[in-house]
Amino acid sequence: MMPVPDPHPDVFDVQWPLRVADVDREGRLKFDAATRHIQDIGTDQLREMGFEETHPLWIVRRTMIDMIEPVVFKDMLRLRRWCSGTSNRWCEMRVRVEGRRSGLLESEAFWININRETQGPARISDDFIEGLRRTTGETRLRWKAYLTPGSRDDAASVHRFPVRVSDIDIFDHMNNAVYWSVVEDYLASRPELMKAPLRVAIEHDLPVALGDDLEIIRHEYPAGSTDKFGEELTDRAVTTLTYVVGDETKAVAAIFPL
Repeated sequence: MMPVPDPHPDVFDVQWPLRVADVDREGRLKFDAATRHIQDIGTDQLREMGFEETHPLWIVRRTMIDMIEPVVFKDMLRLRRWCSGTSNRWCEMRVRVEGRRSGLLESEAFWININRETQGPARISDDFIEGLRRTTGETRLRWKAYLTPGSRDDAASVHRFPVRVSDIDIFDHMNNAVYWSVVEDYLASRPELMKAPLRVAIEHDLPVALGDDLEIIRHEYPAGSTDKFGEELTDRAVTTLTYVVGDETKAVAAIFPL
């Protein structure tokens, strides 16, 4: 991922404490909690830049988080956010999450600006883009999917994930952070994965709504069979989680050691 351009006046820099609801039984900052913080700092930066009223609605298409070293309970979080790529209607935003004592997470998310009336992609204003481009030279950002959904036919497991009222956000869809709680469920059964740096990426295709019969299809690809994920991953195992409602893919997650 793009390194933090520090010091830089256009890197948004905040701190807040790591709280009980953010951590697992071992005191580690959870992926779903980290995702909430990544969303929250985005809202705070939007307000700080003065575009909260003109660009209030955004949806995330992909979030990638590298857990380099876990941040643990009672630490103070430092979050820095900046733009790593832009186009007319979307941007990629980097967030670096650090503990004051120890711990590091790196993240990058692909955000789409949404029109309030049409609920479709909307052009970002010129003055907003000008501010975003102060930290990046990438001005022709394009969307490219990295992940392919898995099939039920050769799945390691298929299980239901109940969608609750509390999971639904302002768009009337399941909030982005809830997808990461599925990742946490999986990691609870694979504690050895947390002993080394870990990358998790989730790509969203379609929203999940209240009342949907959501299922998670899991595939395990051992080292040596993972060339379809890229040559650099052929030497390590990859797990994918495909979020489906009926035959419709809603999202795909990939989990692998760095």
